Amino acid sequence: MLELRRILCVLFILLCPGIVWSRTQITDQTERLNGGQETPIPQSDSASGSPGCPSAGTEEGQDQEKKKEDAKPKPEDQEGQQTKRMLWVVPNFSAVSANKQLPPLSTHEKFVLAMHDSVDYSSFTWSGILAAQGWFLNSVPELGRGWAGYGRYYWRTYADGVSGAFFTEAIVPSITHEDPRYYTLGHGGFFRRTGYALSRVFVTKTDSGGRSFNWSEVVGNGLEAGLSNAYYPPSERGPTQTARSWGTQMESAALNNIFKEFWPDIRRKLFRRK
Repeated sequence: MLELRRILCVLFILLCPGIVWSRTQITDQTERLNGGQETPIPQSDSASGSPGCPSAGTEEGQDQEKKKEDAKPKPEDQEGQQTKRMLWVVPNFSAVSANKQLPPLSTHEKFVLAMHDSVDYSSFTWSGILAAQGWFLNSVPELGRGWAGYGRYYWRTYADGVSGAFFTEAIVPSITHEDPRYYTLGHGGFFRRTGYALSRVFVTKTDSGGRSFNWSEVVGNGLEAGLSNAYYPPSERGPTQTARSWGTQMESAALNNIFKEFWPDIRRKLFRRK
């Protein structure tokens, strides 16, 4: 029995390291099968940028850079930049800067444009100046003299301006689907730009982007001249006086277009504004 115990002790000592090593291997394999192995975290390429922020090398990044470049004003665009007013007083709401395309105006927007030109403080001031001129020259003797006469000149002059604005900028353009705004040419020589400004009295842009005869200006001023027969004295009525009034309105429209065309140059060169 003693010898048998010694033999079992020797076998146990010899076999114990192998049993321990085999159990260790089984445990390691079991841990790997149960997900004990860590998943490597992919490292982002330094050239691809951080997540959510496209790099300049990607297609999205290039698109964003292109949009930023397009948004920067170009030198040729800066030459024809219009302002809301000319000489800080005269309304210039209908002028569009050179090389600029705008969506068409709705009927509501055309009436809003005409309203702004009609109720602007400069409209009351300009009507007062023209009324004073007519009163001083006694151009319509039936209206009388004194402050009462000046008042008669004033409200008729203001009515001419309001009806002209609504006929040429709202009513007729809404019917003919024309754009009542003035699109600045902004480049070329003096005679070319002057000819362009004069031609805009008879040629205009349509709501669809094409070109058309300027019914808004021609017919609108004719309607304004015809309407004035309703509130001027008999000596200022009739076909001859209506045609004369229409010609005066067309002349004013042509001069206004020339002033709008060259206002960006006057502002930039004379007043050193960029």
